[in-house]
Amino acid sequence: METLLHYVWKYKLYESTNLLTNSGKPFEIIDPGAYNSNAGPDFFNAKIKMDGKVWAGNIEIHTMASDWYRHRHDEDAAYNSVVLHVVECIDVPDIFDSSRRVIPQWAMKIPGQIKANYQFLLDSDLSVPCLSKIREIPEIYLSDWKSALLTERLERKTNALLQLLNDYKDDWNEVFYITLARNFGFGINNDAFERLARSLPLKIVLKHHDSTPQLEALFLGQAGLLEYENPQNEYYTQIRKEYFFLQKKYGLKPLEPYIFRNLRIRPNNFPHIKILQLAGITGRKQGLFSQILETAKDEELHSFFVSELSGYWLTHYHFEKVSVKKAKYLGLQAKQILLMNVVVPLFFAYGKKKKSEQYTERAIQLLESLKPESNGIITMFSRAGISAVNACDTQALIQLKREYCEKKKCIFCRIGYKLLTGIKN
Repeated sequence: METLLHYVWKYKLYESTNLLTNSGKPFEIIDPGAYNSNAGPDFFNAKIKMDGKVWAGNIEIHTMASDWYRHRHDEDAAYNSVVLHVVECIDVPDIFDSSRRVIPQWAMKIPGQIKANYQFLLDSDLSVPCLSKIREIPEIYLSDWKSALLTERLERKTNALLQLLNDYKDDWNEVFYITLARNFGFGINNDAFERLARSLPLKIVLKHHDSTPQLEALFLGQAGLLEYENPQNEYYTQIRKEYFFLQKKYGLKPLEPYIFRNLRIRPNNFPHIKILQLAGITGRKQGLFSQILETAKDEELHSFFVSELSGYWLTHYHFEKVSVKKAKYLGLQAKQILLMNVVVPLFFAYGKKKKSEQYTERAIQLLESLKPESNGIITMFSRAGISAVNACDTQALIQLKREYCEKKKCIFCRIGYKLLTGIKN
């Protein structure tokens, strides 16, 4: 409930007629102040007019007045600057700061409609609490909110990439390699693929760019998929021998094979195939990230995600049995996912790091050129009346679902705000 009190205070949604402190003094709220997410009073630099004077200071908000003492604010000098204690219920008549000054208190009244709407959102069993009411929101609000959500998502990804860049001493190629590898997990194996890339440095991979058997040996061996002898399989025996030589040469420690999962995924997405496609893309292209940065046309970016596997894999998805002959390549949808989740964030992060709008704008432009994603989240919002024209929209809706709906942060969402306060065009 305290979160709602903060929200109502911040946006001035309280009943604002005849404001009186607990001692009966009339007052006026000139400025609610700035919200403080760190230690100390809840709002800084507020302005309250009382007794003909403007009091500038901080605001502390609690559900019960007695929470002031429960949290020991009366012993903390950081709260001596509080000019008003805002509560839902005054259960103690007076509160004091550490200097024994009496602090005025006000029982803030939340309009019944806001309370009811807030409770509706909290009690909803839907994965998106307001799903049944989204159609009531004017389109202009949804459009503006999607733009803000997209920026949030790109900023969040940028922060993660810049941290990775710091870990790898500003090596953009290594960051690209690790980010690409992670997204080659296509959801179910993301963590496993990232571990694979971190355990097999790009500089080692690129030393063998001219040898398909060595590249395939490095990646499959490092993934722990060459553990057991299989003398019946000539290809397997060859690359296993190759890996053991390279493992000793570079001091490599293979991963545990069980971290790569293949349950409930299509054969084309089996770990062996995806690992080898990754090997082909990253191992045969020197300066891949630089080449992508310099590519001006969106359609040409697809060509960077073409990878040829050795002939053995035309009739195999793994080592256990032979399959119908079929080339294994990344489809258009997979390439779009990689552009969306690897190239776009890296363009954006590169632009932020280099303070170049050319690349941040290029990131948005690329998303606008990509078709909307097709997944459960997008389908759900579509049925509720929120359309997605391109990948910008779908990335925004994924941000909305994961960072607001799933975390029940309805009051921090612009849709939630409209529902709480009553929808008006």
